[in-house]
Amino acid sequence: MKRLLLVEDDRSLGATLCERLSRENYDVSWVETLQRALRKLNEGLWDLIILDIGLPDGSGFELARHIKEHTSLPLMFITALSTAEHRLEGFEIGAEEFIPKPFHLRELLLRVKHVLENHPVRHQISCNGRVIELDSRTIIQPDGRRERPPSHDFDLLQLLVTHTPRVISRNQILDVLWGEDKLLNQRTVDNMIVRLRQSLGDSRSKYIRSVRGVGYQWSGESE
Repeated sequence: MKRLLLVEDDRSLGATLCERLSRENYDVSWVETLQRALRKLNEGLWDLIILDIGLPDGSGFELARHIKEHTSLPLMFITALSTAEHRLEGFEIGAEEFIPKPFHLRELLLRVKHVLENHPVRHQISCNGRVIELDSRTIIQPDGRRERPPSHDFDLLQLLVTHTPRVISRNQILDVLWGEDKLLNQRTVDNMIVRLRQSLGDSRSKYIRSVRGVGYQWSGESE
């Protein structure tokens, strides 16, 4: 399920969008201020940010610049500030869509679907003489052998790769991969990282970095 972060200070519109997007099988979190949005960005793993420009405690443009400087997340603006200058600034920051208010809900849903379908996804990663094929869930070794890691190990590798340069905490990894399973602990994640590093020949932790007291980060190269 795709996870969307909605940043909108209009409570009536925010509630309507949450309800409608949830019916389309999106996992939506809604906040009303820039500061709450920043906290949410650090707490979760997101697939798309939908934000207003005129927020009570700052500009949506400021938040968008922060997002683009620190992540590769797609974002779209929904705003009553829709002059040519506003639209140009939004697209210069890197927004995928700029939807002026008022808008038809069906149009928003179609644009969200379009952005999620067309946002670039890396299907092949090169590191240390190996090739990681995300579609086939395979690691091709330097001698040509095709290795298929255990399912959850590859889920973890894909999670790190697709959220680079984000540092993912152990608890976040457990939540994403196993949900409410309380029998697992953070050591489970550490053991999976050991196996992945062995598969990647990453004895020096060059590609899967450990961030002390936080979690793990992918820092490899892509093709």
